[in-house]
Amino acid sequence: MTRRKFTPKFKTKVVLEALKEQHSLAELAQKFETHPTHISAWKHDFLDGAEQVFELGKNDARSEAEKDKDKLLKAIGQLKVENDFLKDALR
Repeated sequence: MTRRKFTPKFKTKVVLEALKEQHSLAELAQKFETHPTHISAWKHDFLDGAEQVFELGKNDARSEAEKDKDKLLKAIGQLKVENDFLKDALR
């Protein structure tokens, strides 16, 4: 028997349903074809990590985006230099 792997997206969907408290854990487990213990653990992990969402400031997210942009621009520059070099070599 193979172990099932649940995606973070699936776990989030299940946890959000559990947080609504419109259905019991048993009902949710049956609906999503998993064990109630999994749902409880995912809910606990989700709530423990929720404060991290607010700890990350907008500056942190922007600096990460800027780092990624700089990295990509550097790669583009390198590729342009290599492309120009190869064009000159073919002449």
